[in-house]
Amino acid sequence: MDAESIEKFLVTNTKKAGAVNIHFKDRSTVTGIFINMRDYDELKAKNFWRVVNSKNLEQWKQTKDINLSRLFNGSGFTRLSAATK
Repeated sequence: MDAESIEKFLVTNTKKAGAVNIHFKDRSTVTGIFINMRDYDELKAKNFWRVVNSKNLEQWKQTKDINLSRLFNGSGFTRLSAATK
């Protein structure tokens, strides 16, 4: 997926859903949240996205530790969908 498509999905869907399922071409689906840190615009320009996995979400909310996130290349995404709880 391109950065514009990802950004459009995030703007329209994550405010109500929060967590997102990220489907990939060559790996299993990841559920988590896209986070907006100081490097967000720089990463977005290169189609990279910082995501906190759902299993680390509570700890991230408490600490805001950037080391709990992972970087993903948006070109490897096949689609995004809102995660069901």
